[in-house]
Amino acid sequence: MATYYDNNTILYHNGSFLKAAELTMDLYSQSLHYGYSVFEGIRSYRTASGETRIFKATEHYERLERSAALVNMPYHWSVNQLIDATYETLSRNNLQDAYIRPLVYAPANMSFNVNTESYITIQVWEMQPFLGDKLLRVMGSSFQRPNPRGFRIEAKASGHYVNSILASQEAKAKGYDEALLNDINGFVAEGPGANIFFEKNGKLYTPPTGNILPGITRATIFELCGESGIEVEEKLFTTEDLKQADAAFFCGTAAEVVGWQSFDDVPMVKEWNDTISRKIQLAYKELVTEKITEPSTL
Repeated sequence: MATYYDNNTILYHNGSFLKAAELTMDLYSQSLHYGYSVFEGIRSYRTASGETRIFKATEHYERLERSAALVNMPYHWSVNQLIDATYETLSRNNLQDAYIRPLVYAPANMSFNVNTESYITIQVWEMQPFLGDKLLRVMGSSFQRPNPRGFRIEAKASGHYVNSILASQEAKAKGYDEALLNDINGFVAEGPGANIFFEKNGKLYTPPTGNILPGITRATIFELCGESGIEVEEKLFTTEDLKQADAAFFCGTAAEVVGWQSFDDVPMVKEWNDTISRKIQLAYKELVTEKITEPSTL
């Protein structure tokens, strides 16, 4: 079992810095009983200059606020306030390369009445590669992404991730590294905690928004490709299309950019090191650690 904190770990909670081991949560919270909370996954890095840098901190905290609004949670923190609190939390825990988890959660409320308040916590911990550091064996999941008319799919809400846990655990129980889920219409959507791109004939393809979380890392891939003249198309496609792909990769804040070895035991057509996708993986790592100052030429 991973250890996320010890007796010395400090977290941010409603304007104060407290020991994680001493903080308690109300067992009658709507968040615990109904999954009614919103969160972000953010990464910080030790940069090439030795400084600590939170990657796209503004974008993440803006999305946290949007997520809260989409699910009607009270929210009264500014982006700058939370960025400052995050840097302070990292400093108090002596962390640079870290995973950051802000969570906005609800008070005690065992009804479905509207809450008038909510709470925030920011937790940080050292993180190993979320999906490992090797190419992935991916399985098409028997689970689908939820109907977007039944949820606010674009909100990063905690309850949505029960679907992710079911899909990921199913794949791992069958000997795979991760799952891939379709949408309700049978088109490829995303992984349990990451967006997907696939490569064919020097071009990248990725599902359009509507049935997926519009990932911040996903947007960064578009930026890297735009700087380097790589064409990316948002389109609907099927798992059969993936079985003919030159390469494929998951991307997300936790996963970063991680390539696939195979999908449903069908190997990718090209060797990973010979693909554009691999060059994107390297360019992303350089970007987050500030090892480059000019757009990378892929």
